[in-house]
Amino acid sequence: MLTAHIQLRLGALDLDAAVEAVPGEIVALLGPNGAGKTTFLRAVAGLVRPDHARVLLDDVVLEDTATGVHVPTERRPIGIVFQQHLLFPHLSVLENVAFGLRARHRPEARTAAMAWLERVGLGRYAGARPSALSGGEAQRVALARALAIDPRLLLLDEPLSALDATTRVEVRRELRRHLASFSGARLLVTHDPLEAAALADRLVILEEGRVVQSGPVDEVTRHPRSRFVADLVGVNLLRGRADGGVIALEGGQQLTALDATDGPVFAVIHPRSVAIHRRHPEGTPRNVWAGSVRSVDLLGERARVWVGGTLPIVAEVSASAVRDLDLRERAEVWVSVKAAEVAVYPA
Repeated sequence: MLTAHIQLRLGALDLDAAVEAVPGEIVALLGPNGAGKTTFLRAVAGLVRPDHARVLLDDVVLEDTATGVHVPTERRPIGIVFQQHLLFPHLSVLENVAFGLRARHRPEARTAAMAWLERVGLGRYAGARPSALSGGEAQRVALARALAIDPRLLLLDEPLSALDATTRVEVRRELRRHLASFSGARLLVTHDPLEAAALADRLVILEEGRVVQSGPVDEVTRHPRSRFVADLVGVNLLRGRADGGVIALEGGQQLTALDATDGPVFAVIHPRSVAIHRRHPEGTPRNVWAGSVRSVDLLGERARVWVGGTLPIVAEVSASAVRDLDLRERAEVWVSVKAAEVAVYPA
């Protein structure tokens, strides 16, 4: 089991985050650029010296600034797969995989390395140089090199981001298969929500150096607790205080929702639940407000319309509705949302 609490200042980054990962679990560190994801990973690996930290792996202390313990990177039972592969260009593919084994004075290094190359389907490239490999093949070699040392923790730093879209799908499938056979803990850094959802058991959302949400993939995506997560999922996220079914939002507006528990809450509105009108809507919708169109993004037969105003919101409508309502930039509109379409949970 990995237990890591890292604190450090590096330029504009102020990182103070704690993460746990149990054997057999894939934990994805997800967040925007500059959130501190890679720095956290490198600190766990011993590649960055933190200001304050405590890192334990299987109850063995790898880093404890309070007591002065610092296990060098090469002595940590950790395998690392970097974004850019970082294969040694002057070594053969086989020697690249065997490098970590030799550094740890493992017997039969070449034999074990060859077995791993066969396992990732690249035995025929054993004598080749990395320059002869495609991006996907190079990443599979990097994975074999990381796993060959039989680590207790596997760190993956944006392992698919350097690949083109077609190769990424193929390598993601293979990566998932190989990770399933690894018994240790796995910590994945990514900014790609599809990659995180496809590979991870649990998400840790890191923003501005702090953990803002953590939990199983479906729980985090169903109940986002930050604007970043809401944008990834594609929903509108609002925050306020509920009282008697009425939510007083942080911007001063009000929103009516059914079954809202009194107290601080998050309110989620799916863009498909947002209706757009050119005149004040008839009937009795509980939530109605005026705004103006800021942008329209057509996505096939659907369109996402960003409406600005006192309560900015994104709506998803049909492409025909965009034409029929003449939803141009700066067009004055009315927005309505049924109270039953507002999902509410405690903040």
